[in-house]
Amino acid sequence: MIIIAGLGNPGKDYENTRHNAGFMTIDALSRKYGIDVSEKKHKALIGKGVIEGHKVILAKPQTFMNNSGESLRELTDYYKPDIETELIVIYDDITLDVGGLRVRKKGSAGGHNGMKSIISHLGTTDFQRIRVGIGEKPPRMDLADWVLGHFYKEDAEPLRDAIDEAITAAVMMLNGEVDEAMNKYNRKVDRNKE
Repeated sequence: MIIIAGLGNPGKDYENTRHNAGFMTIDALSRKYGIDVSEKKHKALIGKGVIEGHKVILAKPQTFMNNSGESLRELTDYYKPDIETELIVIYDDITLDVGGLRVRKKGSAGGHNGMKSIISHLGTTDFQRIRVGIGEKPPRMDLADWVLGHFYKEDAEPLRDAIDEAITAAVMMLNGEVDEAMNKYNRKVDRNKE
């Protein structure tokens, strides 16, 4: 059983905010593969299904971003995936432009509080992740205001593209093609040159 968890904050107030890029990707995965993500278990909304022949759990932790590790710990304790190869975490990244994507086999939290919580609760940095770009915060703007704010209208298309690419990357990772996904998606996206 492979767990694909998208990070975000629960509740209407946080819908479609930058910090919820992980939730948005899980929602898109659930629509594409017909997996209903509404069962409340392990401090998350989860859905069980099959993607490209792989049994998966799609999860949206409901603990609020900074405590995402509580839910991931419960999920991994219950389903017992191999953390290194059967857990994929999808989350927002302010160091990538909107439309940018990064795939990694492991790594630090990079200042992301949701990832800090997961690393702390799981006791390892060795798990796969997909980072979805939300753009750098403007100067003099509070980071919390930026990540909890809504995307700009002009971000809609590159964000949609990034979520589509995140789905493709996740499927490649399910198929054991992590290196191929890294080669395909770990590139700089300069929207001004397109």
